[in-house]
Order: sequence, then C-alpha cells, then structure tokens
Amino acid sequence: PPTVPPPPGPPARGSLSLHRAYLRSPLGLLRLGQLVLGAAFWVTVAAHKYEGAAHFALFAAVLIWLLTLAIFGLSLLGRWELVPWLGSRWLLTNLVHDLALGVGLYAAATGIMGHKAKQRSFCNLPGYSQHCLYSAYLSASICGGITACLYLFSGLYCLSRRCQDQRDII
Repeated sequence: PPTVPPPPGPPARGSLSLHRAYLRSPLGLLRLGQLVLGAAFWVTVAAHKYEGAAHFALFAAVLIWLLTLAIFGLSLLGRWELVPWLGSRWLLTNLVHDLALGVGLYAAATGIMGHKAKQRSFCNLPGYSQHCLYSAYLSASICGGITACLYLFSGLYCLSRRCQDQRDII
C-alpha cells in the first residue's frame, strides 16, 4: 500500500544571531546611547528623594527606556517581523517612537527636572547644611536633554530613510 507523507510541521525558525550590521549602523549606536543616558536619567531621579511632577518624569523615562530596550533587542536580533502589525512597518514604528514618544516625553521630563533644579538652586550656596537635591535634579536634567537630542537624531535618521523610500532600518 502507498504511504501517505506526514503533514508538514510548523516552519522552522532560524537560530538567533546578532544583526551586527544594525549594531554598527547610526541607528544602533544612537539606541545604545539612548539606553545608557536614559538609564542614567531615571537612576539619578529614583536614587534621590523626589516628589510632585518628578513622579511623571520618572514614569516617562522608565516607560521610554523599556520601549527602547524592546525595540533595540528586536532590531539587534532581526526579529521585528514577530511583532504583529508593527513588524511590517518597522521603520515607521521606530520613527514614531523616536519623534513622538522619545523626544516628547524626554523633553517634558527634562523641563520638569530643570524646573525642580531651579527651585532648589538656593541650597547650592556654600555653608548650606541641609541635604540638597540641586545637583541630582540638574544632572538628571542634563542627561534628559542629551537623551532627547539622541531621540531627535535617530528620528531624523529614520525620517530621512523613509523619505528616500527605503523600508529597512539600516
């Protein structure tokens, strides 16, 4: 009797490997900078006493940092096609993430921390004996401003690729 071949199994996935071209690309390097400076921002805020609007600044920084980490990981592994609906529009996803979320939320967080640093500028005087948060707020503000600029640069990079009718992030 003729034998019937078994039904085909699920398609085999390739082994995980690093997408080294992405890591060496301008977008990959900008993402690394965003992750490092973003972590410096929220660790600086979280390590010190904070109140009021600094809660929003910390929330925004951690949210964007986690989203950036996810985008970086998927791009580094070359697995963005696993993300439903967004994977087929990965360049546009990166563009919206960088310009709308990254620049917008980091600019707001930087403004909040800069305002808080200005409010605490009196304690920067010599001889002030109380615990002073001025330097922590100022450093967070500087890290946030640089991070917002990195998001702007990566967003402009994605926008230029999109305007050149390219669909890939590299």
